[in-house]
Amino acid sequence: MDTLRNIRNNPSIALFLRIWFKLAALTLGVGTLLRIVLLFNPQTVDTGFSLGGWMQIFLLGALNDLCVITIAYIFVWLFMLLATEAKYRRPAGYIIFGHLVGLFCYTTFAHNILHEYGSVAPLAGSILTALLAAVFGVKLFFKRVRRPMTLFGFGLLLSIYVCVIVFNVISEYIFWDEFGVRYNFIAVDYLIYTNEVIGNIMESYPIIPLVGIMLAITAAVTWALFRRDIPRTDLMGEGWRWKAVISPVYLVAAAAAFGLLVFNTRWQQTPNVYLNELQANGVYRFFDAFFKNRIDYRQFYPTLDDDQARRRIFDEYGSSEGNMRRIASKGSEQRPNIVLITLESMSASFMERYGNGNGLTPALDSLSRRAIVFDNMFATGNRTVRGLEAVTLSLPPCPGQSVIKREQHADMNSTGRMLKQQKGYSVTYFYGGMSYFDNMKSFFGSNHYDIIDKESYSPDEITFANIWGVCDEDAYDKVLKTLSEKAAADSRPFFAHVMSVSNHRPYTYPDGRISIPPTEKIREGGVMYSDYALGRFLEKASREEWFDNTVFVITADHCASSAGKIEIPLEKYRIPAMIYSPSRFAPQAVAKVASQIDIMPTLFALLDMEYDSAFYGRDILDEEYPERAFIATYQDLGYLKNDTLTIMSPRSSSARRSLTDGVKQYAVEKISDSEYDMQPVGRIDEDAVREAAAYYQTSYLWN
Repeated sequence: MDTLRNIRNNPSIALFLRIWFKLAALTLGVGTLLRIVLLFNPQTVDTGFSLGGWMQIFLLGALNDLCVITIAYIFVWLFMLLATEAKYRRPAGYIIFGHLVGLFCYTTFAHNILHEYGSVAPLAGSILTALLAAVFGVKLFFKRVRRPMTLFGFGLLLSIYVCVIVFNVISEYIFWDEFGVRYNFIAVDYLIYTNEVIGNIMESYPIIPLVGIMLAITAAVTWALFRRDIPRTDLMGEGWRWKAVISPVYLVAAAAAFGLLVFNTRWQQTPNVYLNELQANGVYRFFDAFFKNRIDYRQFYPTLDDDQARRRIFDEYGSSEGNMRRIASKGSEQRPNIVLITLESMSASFMERYGNGNGLTPALDSLSRRAIVFDNMFATGNRTVRGLEAVTLSLPPCPGQSVIKREQHADMNSTGRMLKQQKGYSVTYFYGGMSYFDNMKSFFGSNHYDIIDKESYSPDEITFANIWGVCDEDAYDKVLKTLSEKAAADSRPFFAHVMSVSNHRPYTYPDGRISIPPTEKIREGGVMYSDYALGRFLEKASREEWFDNTVFVITADHCASSAGKIEIPLEKYRIPAMIYSPSRFAPQAVAKVASQIDIMPTLFALLDMEYDSAFYGRDILDEEYPERAFIATYQDLGYLKNDTLTIMSPRSSSARRSLTDGVKQYAVEKISDSEYDMQPVGRIDEDAVREAAAYYQTSYLWN
């Protein structure tokens, strides 16, 4: 009984609960105020809620806010759990300090994963480990400063909580003012394009006054709430008993809060968007969007009636639901081996063929004179998964994250599935890194591909590797070895999809291969080495028995960069693309506008393959091919046709009162091999918008 009484009266337990109540009260207060403000926002056009609706907005909304702050309270729990005098006693204190110093030395002076990645990562790691070691060392050797330093750190932590709460309220208001909803994947996207977003915010809002006001409010609220709490406790001297009591209680409460948040989402699925959004918690929506990686096309983009959109696609392709149809053969079908190589970050602008005079890609330039080369090929996106999605599924890019990174991506109508099930090919995906990255292993494994990645390499097969995987030379050697074994042991033709990795920061590769030493760690070196390794691979492949019966398809996953003056600068999406098989196809330059989704359907047409297809890609060489290209970011969906680029950007469903709201169009004129003049049009072509919407909308509905 005395033990229970002592625990109940323990000042640390009282402090733990008191701070939670204050942060919870602050969260509930600002959450309720935010909901009231959002109700009067011009974006919120529907406020005709029933009594039950009002209760959902404010009561369920408050419950959701309470759950979020309970989960977020984990950092206070960890701080108080680790605040103990025992860790500074001998020998524990010296052991911990020694490990922290060793970690700092390793991070700063040894070649480690941070140095492999490059950029500011090594400096950030050094600063963080130095700070940890310095703070612990001061508290270890100067006992008098332990309590004040601990209390200062505790106060700083609480001020961060207050600052985040205030910052989130301002951010949610700005986001709602733009889109009429809580955070979604568009907000997640802002983390990806940090430079562009910060620049846009700096130009759109009085950021300095806003930051000043936010910091002033943070300081005032922190002082008002916690000025009497922090000095009254001794976190360092309370022992472990109170922690043994409060820890399981808190962990159970946090788990229950998470379960309740997930459960409450069932009340956020009504036909009334505003009812759903107002009762939700923005922070939870942000993390939910981060893991689901999806933007609802019909909520944020120009839409047609679903039946109208379907009819357009059916008429375009002669297809049925899901865009399924039979692709007819025009001649005698061929089934050679196929090797598809997607080169990491290989912009067309690196090639001499397209105006670069630095001699970075002699192998690609030489190959382009011996292959069917597509001189106006555009990447569908600006990330590796976008390029893989395009050549594998032949679909327009979807809003939000790539299909590859979504949960439901199994057994899709992929090139691998078609070749394996309809044509009897063996199908393999080769990647020099760990294929769990970007969800590649899950996607390709569940879509009928065998996978060979870094885990499949024996030690003697790796001569050089960095954080991304083995160098391209080692990767290509593994491809050659594997394909030669397949050709000798298996009568089936093979389809190999190879993804390169070396043309990526930190741009390191084996020494002595090219004129740019790997110690410089510059993109030009990565480009030149990637080209060198490709040329070496093709030269070695030409000596294999299976070479004459193999078609090589070489393209890029995306360009090296995508930033420009407009949302989708065309020159930053132009990539090399060519089909090479000297025993089958004569060299040819194709000037038609196309995008990555057209590459594999074009190859299958060249091989006179007849197959069932749901591909949106078309045969570029067909006389009836409609020159067009699908180009997108995570949220801006582009459609290039007839020298007009249509860009559909996400807008609130309430703000989109016409088909063209949120739509921009640019008249496109190609000035040179590496430059396009793009001027806004005076009047938007609505039929071009309808055509673009039909493609993107049906692809979203069916996939």
